[in-house]
Amino acid sequence: MAEEAIVRGAAVQAAPVFLDRDQTVEKAIALIEEAGDNGAQVVGFPEGFIPAHPIWFHFSSGTDIPATRLSVQLFKNSIEVPGPEIDALAAAAKRAGTYVVMGVCEKRPGTFGSMYNTQVFISPTDGYLGKHQKLVPTVGERLVHAPGGPDTFGVFPSPFGPLSGLMCGENSNPLAIFALTADNTRIHVMAWPNHFPKPALPMPEISLTAARAFAQMSKAWVISASAVVDDRVRDMVALTDADRDYLARDDIGGGSCIVAPDTRVVAGPTVGNEELILYADMDLDVGVRMKLRHDLAGHYNRPDVFRLLINRQAAPLVHEVTAGEMAEPDVPVLEVDDPHALDSGDERE
Repeated sequence: MAEEAIVRGAAVQAAPVFLDRDQTVEKAIALIEEAGDNGAQVVGFPEGFIPAHPIWFHFSSGTDIPATRLSVQLFKNSIEVPGPEIDALAAAAKRAGTYVVMGVCEKRPGTFGSMYNTQVFISPTDGYLGKHQKLVPTVGERLVHAPGGPDTFGVFPSPFGPLSGLMCGENSNPLAIFALTADNTRIHVMAWPNHFPKPALPMPEISLTAARAFAQMSKAWVISASAVVDDRVRDMVALTDADRDYLARDDIGGGSCIVAPDTRVVAGPTVGNEELILYADMDLDVGVRMKLRHDLAGHYNRPDVFRLLINRQAAPLVHEVTAGEMAEPDVPVLEVDDPHALDSGDERE
C-alpha cells in the first residue's frame, strides 16, 4: 500500500473509569469514535488505561491493606490479549477508520496473579496486530506487573510506515530507542500514567522532554498520551487529606503532546487534569528530511564501532525433560591430551 504523506494523529488525555474494566472499555470506544469523527488515523491512549494504572503505590506500600485491595481489583478487571475486550476495541477502530494504540493491564490466560503493563496495537482493517509488554516495570509497578516478554518488542506495520510504542520510563531507554530507530519506526506512541510519585518533576515537563528527545534521535513523529486524575481516582486512591490535596493539583497532571521529527511541538503540551484529545496533521516528509541529515541507524552510524544485540525470543516458563533427555543442559566438553595444556593456552578438542 502506498504511503500517505499527511497522517492525522491523536493523543487521548483522559482518566479511566478507575478499576472498572467494562465501563472503561465503553469510554475508550467512545473516544476512538470521537477521534475518528475528527479524522484521526492513529490514536494513542495513556498507560494502563484499561482498567487503570497502579498509582496507589505512590502513596502506600504493597503490603498495606488498602493497596492490596486495589491490586486485587486490578487483577479482577484486567484483560486477556487477545480477548473479547480487544475485539470490541477493534470493532470501534474499524468503524472509526483509525489505528489504535491502547494501554491495558494484561493478565495471562488461566492464571490468577500474573499481569503485564501492555500496549495493544489495533488496525482498522486487520484488527488486533500485536502487543508490547513493558520490559521493566517501574518502581511500584513491580509489585503487580511482571517483566514483559522480549518477543513483544518491536514495530507494527501500517500504511504510514512502522508504528511503535513504549510506556513511561521506557521512552528514556537509549537502547530501546535505538532498536526502534533501527526498525524504522515512523510514528511512535508514548503512554504515561495519571501522575508520578512524590517528589517528582511535573508530568508535562518529563513527558515533553522524553517526546522531543525520542523525536530527535529516531526522526519519528511522537504521539504522547497521558492519563489524568478525576474525582473517582481521588476517592479510591487518596488515604489522607495530603494525598487528596496532591491529587487535586493541576501541575502534576497532563503533559500530552504531539512532536514532529525536527522536535517542533505541534500540539500541546497540556497542563492539568482536563480530559481532551489533541490532534495534529503529521507530515511524514519531515522525517525524511531529518533522516537525510542525521540517521542514527543509517549513514550517521558506524556499525564497526557501535552495534546493538536484541533478543526477541521468549524463554519458556517450563521445560519438561523426557525419559531420553539429560537433565543437565548440553555443555561442550573440551578434551585435552595434556592436563597442563590449558595452563599454557594450548587447547585441543
